[in-house]
Amino acid sequence: MPTSTTWDNEIVAGVQRFVQQHIVGNTQKLEASDRYPDDIVACLKEMGLFGIAIPHEYGGLDLSVPTYAKIMEELAYGWTTLNCFINGHSSVSSILAQHGTEKQKQAYLPRMATGELRVAIALTEPNGGSDLQAIRTQATANEHGGYTLNGTKIFITNGARAGAVLVLARTAPGKDGISLFIVEKDCPGFSVGPDAQAMGHRHVDVTELLFDDVQLSQESLIGGTAGQGLKQMLDALETGRVAMAATAVGLSRSALKAARDYAAQRVAFGTEIIHHQAIQTLLADMATQTMAAQALVQVAATTKAGGQRSDMISGMAKLFAGETCAKVTLDCIRIHGGSGFVPGFPAERYYREAPYYILTEGTNEIQKLIIAKRMLKGDAEALGL
Repeated sequence: MPTSTTWDNEIVAGVQRFVQQHIVGNTQKLEASDRYPDDIVACLKEMGLFGIAIPHEYGGLDLSVPTYAKIMEELAYGWTTLNCFINGHSSVSSILAQHGTEKQKQAYLPRMATGELRVAIALTEPNGGSDLQAIRTQATANEHGGYTLNGTKIFITNGARAGAVLVLARTAPGKDGISLFIVEKDCPGFSVGPDAQAMGHRHVDVTELLFDDVQLSQESLIGGTAGQGLKQMLDALETGRVAMAATAVGLSRSALKAARDYAAQRVAFGTEIIHHQAIQTLLADMATQTMAAQALVQVAATTKAGGQRSDMISGMAKLFAGETCAKVTLDCIRIHGGSGFVPGFPAERYYREAPYYILTEGTNEIQKLIIAKRMLKGDAEALGL
């Protein structure tokens, strides 16, 4: 049997081969198509990537957080849309694996590992974004020993095509009155609203979800005990932020390569523009910042994998990688000039996708507050800062 490190490296290498053979060079064609990429999603299933965070005993790959981050980076280097199919599903997998009852694990994880069942995660509401304690979706105890779910969630990635959804809902007042429920798509009263027309990732269904007197059994409550939802969710969000940061690094790498390649062939004032000092300084900054973000992501991933408290370092990684991605993609536009402003070149797409990594998994403004709060509590010393 190969060691876990060898096994992880082989999986990362397999993802790199898939991206090079099937994605790189085809991304513009995939973007231009109005067809949902069922064949690409099938490839992700075949590689076992829907089982990244699922233990071996339930059929998953059970990969380490650093390996997960590397996979997210490599997928994003090809097409960030790929990451959208996997990341939320993996967060749900992690929550179920760590906090679910054995019955819940047996019911969902084996099917999730193969991708037969894809599960979305529903947090955001019309009147709140990063403030999860302000949610209004209610799960009220009913006379049947279960719960009645009412509320609306918005901007839910994979909300239309997922077979089930993990829903954060209020079961009592206060921060200790928030719980997580897994809700099957065929439950009466559960409906899907229209897709959001987003700037990027248009091949991913991002939808509104509506819950109108949805009847849930006690077995739908994650872990079987009410009031644990916020704690369960925040633990998974640390890994989710590392994954988003890694995705931003992959996108930055793509933008850097596109800028370098364009500069090497575009002629102005009698020579390729890559020989112009102004372009060289842009490329130098882009490369340095991208590598710094890549290194910080791996530090955050290693900290999380080591079982240490990682909300501050994962927030740092997400903050820095997201801001770096925004700058690198803008500089890619600068180097392309007018060509970067039209869809015929990938620079335009990179620039549209970059803001997502500033806004998602808690905005970067929220990350700054988390970082500052943990520094005040002495966590910076624990990281050697």
